[in-house]
Amino acid sequence: MSTEKIYQAVSKAAGKYYRETPFHDHLDMGAGSGRLIQVFQKQFGTHSSACDYTDSLMALPDQKVDIIDLNKEKRLPYPDAVFDIVTATELFEHLEDYRQILREIRRVLRPEGVCILSTPNVLNINSRVRYLWFGFPDLFGPLPFGDRAIHLTAGHITPLSYFYLAHALLEAQFSSLSLSFDKVQRSGILKLLLFFLPIKLFSQWTFRREISRYRTIDSKNADFIKEMNSLGMLLGRTIIVSARK
Repeated sequence: MSTEKIYQAVSKAAGKYYRETPFHDHLDMGAGSGRLIQVFQKQFGTHSSACDYTDSLMALPDQKVDIIDLNKEKRLPYPDAVFDIVTATELFEHLEDYRQILREIRRVLRPEGVCILSTPNVLNINSRVRYLWFGFPDLFGPLPFGDRAIHLTAGHITPLSYFYLAHALLEAQFSSLSLSFDKVQRSGILKLLLFFLPIKLFSQWTFRREISRYRTIDSKNADFIKEMNSLGMLLGRTIIVSARK
């Protein structure tokens, strides 16, 4: 389940596209209680469809939920090119094959359609310190073997950093990627004061080494790599990534 801050951040990201190309048909994946649908209907007047692994979480009385387990069914139950915008908040960390689902999102979007995704920021300073001490990033941890509540943190099976999500979107032939965050994690400010200088120094040294020795960085991926140690990335709680078909 997402938070109100995430819903508002996704709505703000959508608003930038709406000013250019108003949208009407909206798909919310992992719709949960339907709160984002409610926000979109109020702000944009959308006609919203919802899909989720269950309809028991839906709180909007007239909202139909198309039930689909995206870890078992790899195809969305919709025809090609029927939505103007697809949202998926706090969903991709629950998925086994998120790259296939991105290809499906692109399939159901109309030309110039928009997708907006959110997932926990595993690169913020709190998450990095937790990984250093414990071996797990924030909001990820030891998983139960067998049955688990897949919509809760115990269902987080895919830590997904911004770079790999951006890579997957571009490989799925999306374009015009945009990054934002839901909020600043104030609890990370003190840690950042301690670690900021070493992070900057070692990241710059490693960046140059990757270029000169390993040749893994070029003009196509350099900006995405630089973003991984930006101030926003180090303090942002949740990443909001949007792209056009």
